[in-house]
Amino acid sequence: MTTEPETRIARRFAKLKDEGRAGLVTFLTAGDPDFDTASEIMMGLPEAGADLIEIGMPFSDPMADGPAIQASSLRALKSGMTLTKTLDIVRAFRESDNEMPVILMGYYNPIYIYGVDKFLADAAGLVDGLIMVDLPPEEEDELCLPGLEAGINFIYITAPTTDDARLPRVLENASGFVYYASITGITGTAAAAIDDVAAKVKRIKSYTDLPVAVGFGIRTPEQAANTAGVADAAVVGSALVDVLKANLDDNNQALPGLVDKVLALVNDLAKGVRSVEKS
Repeated sequence: MTTEPETRIARRFAKLKDEGRAGLVTFLTAGDPDFDTASEIMMGLPEAGADLIEIGMPFSDPMADGPAIQASSLRALKSGMTLTKTLDIVRAFRESDNEMPVILMGYYNPIYIYGVDKFLADAAGLVDGLIMVDLPPEEEDELCLPGLEAGINFIYITAPTTDDARLPRVLENASGFVYYASITGITGTAAAAIDDVAAKVKRIKSYTDLPVAVGFGIRTPEQAANTAGVADAAVVGSALVDVLKANLDDNNQALPGLVDKVLALVNDLAKGVRSVEKS
């Protein structure tokens, strides 16, 4: 079984367990549609009900993401977003919130170009976890193990196709939590049947003591509540990105009320998650 060091992520899941509920993990892309709007949304997420925050690192070739998140990444890049500015958003957030777990999710290329050692030095104390879509356990020397040494959790994604032969290897150096992508394919598509999700979460938990967060396809408070009943957290991304996109003008500039509308959906999702009591 995996033992978890004291981190913001570990403290947050311990708090959720004490409260007898699952958590809500929100995903938005850093710098979408621009630095200031993205920062304002992030500042409002804790009060809106997010329990953990995932921030996407904009990348020009987000191969595992669906159209909505691909477009959000391109909007952020066109607005001038960089990995340095992504860390700046988190740094500004930390001035008012030093407890919320923040996880960066994305692809290895931007970190490789930035420089792994420099990135970890700059991210330490700001960022609590990393989810790298394109770094399997066989490449753990690249970022996973150095990240753990820097005090940053490395969160692996498992899928419905991750069988019992593969799962122990995936979980060997996992930390923070396990991200179960409940469908095969890209983000933002149909949701998996909740009974199937429950069975897969139970199987993952037979190999690790880490919390299990479930994502892909969760769009409504009802779906978030259903997921909260079988997992330790529900992850919502594409639905939030869709609300953001719906409140941009033809030049991808934020319309009045964009921030409030994104945070309103977060609040509704949080109510769904919190409506489920766990023993």
